[in-house]
Amino acid sequence: MKRTLFDKIWDAHRVMEIPEGPDVLYIDRHLIHEVTSPQAFNALRDKGMKVFRPERTFATCDHNTPTLHQERPIEDPASAEAVAALARNTADNGIRYFPLGDPGNGIVHVMGPEQGIILCGQTVVCGDSHTATHGAFGNIAFGIGTSEVEMVFATQCLMQAKPRQARITVDGRLRHGVTPKDVILYIISRLGTGGCTGCFVEYSGEVFRDMSMEGRMTVCNMSIEMGAKGGMVAPDETTFRYIAGRRFAPSGEEFDRCVEKWRQLYTDDDAVFDKEYRFDAADIPPMITYGTNPGMGMPVDAAIPDTAVGCDSASFDKALAYMGFRKGQRLQGFHIDYVFLGSCTNGRIEDFRAFAAAVRGRRKADGVTVWLVPGSKQVERMIEEEGIGDILREAGFELRQPGCSACLAMNADKIPEGKYAVSTSNRNFEGRQGYGARTILAGPVVAAEAAVTGCISMPSACLSS
Repeated sequence: MKRTLFDKIWDAHRVMEIPEGPDVLYIDRHLIHEVTSPQAFNALRDKGMKVFRPERTFATCDHNTPTLHQERPIEDPASAEAVAALARNTADNGIRYFPLGDPGNGIVHVMGPEQGIILCGQTVVCGDSHTATHGAFGNIAFGIGTSEVEMVFATQCLMQAKPRQARITVDGRLRHGVTPKDVILYIISRLGTGGCTGCFVEYSGEVFRDMSMEGRMTVCNMSIEMGAKGGMVAPDETTFRYIAGRRFAPSGEEFDRCVEKWRQLYTDDDAVFDKEYRFDAADIPPMITYGTNPGMGMPVDAAIPDTAVGCDSASFDKALAYMGFRKGQRLQGFHIDYVFLGSCTNGRIEDFRAFAAAVRGRRKADGVTVWLVPGSKQVERMIEEEGIGDILREAGFELRQPGCSACLAMNADKIPEGKYAVSTSNRNFEGRQGYGARTILAGPVVAAEAAVTGCISMPSACLSS
């Protein structure tokens, strides 16, 4: 029987089948942070239990951490306690923890791959919805709830019903200046936020084969914004080169043996998916969103449509009212107040390279607040080593310290009420970046253009191509 990549990994991790019920899956990697782990640790403690296999769990603090003055005590009492609790809980259970300031610290979905914690053919879970990021390595990676975090702590297993599967193929070559973020925003705009509900998505075709690992992570990260359980890309030479030499990755002959095994992780010819979608790369433009869900997206130079896929008229009108927009309005040239580069979607070194290339020799627009937040300490270090920091400072920008930052406004980085932010994060829900904040999702190049023009603009790279 022909099997998909997903089938192969699922079958290899199935511990047992429950008649008329879910499967029990073994979990290779459990990532945790300070937000969803405290309740699970407390529940485990109440039962008199310890974490069963602590060497399979890795922890970092990211959501509640400030992005300025990280050398000082955290000012917000609730955030300080959440981070302190993570330190206590990981120490009590022998879990490797990357605390604030540690060279390995960062957003959980950025530092995990950077450290070589994430390999290929694994099952990866975290109490965080954007765990789908790690599917870029050919993994079954998905977010779990607090009770499931406790279950993995106690058993290193999880009960899961096998989801349906979808494949999204994009062939051809992307236009100059179009980024992986544009690709996934385009796909979500075409399928809607419920287009792949309940499915695990495999991304295939020339566009994804040609993408860097950073780009693949961006795409997989936003799979859940179209209702998917997760997303994945079959591992290849690009994947293996990325993993080689990283801190926790296998090395030498062991690495060679792993690569030989990882080469078998692909979908068999004629394997059947529950859903199939195909797109042409030439049709994908630089994208922005105009509403309050990631499916409400359009080309930068387009007019707001009369409807969005999967969005009823009442919800559509409500979203436009919240954003202060109207049907038929063009947003190119629209003044914005904030720009945010960062998050587990676009806080990697490739994103900062793209942003810096777009602003080189130009100046930050007056009246626009720009937050440039690396996704990890490693990204922060590479920014300086590569001279990106100099380019950004010469353009009038200020770099902040790593963390989730304005993606979800759990620290001091909040967009004020009524203000417009061009954001490279993954969600534009009402209040996501602060009470009353108005979020326009975009990729790093569109964000860079907004930062130097003060308005929504077509990237110069696209205009000159």
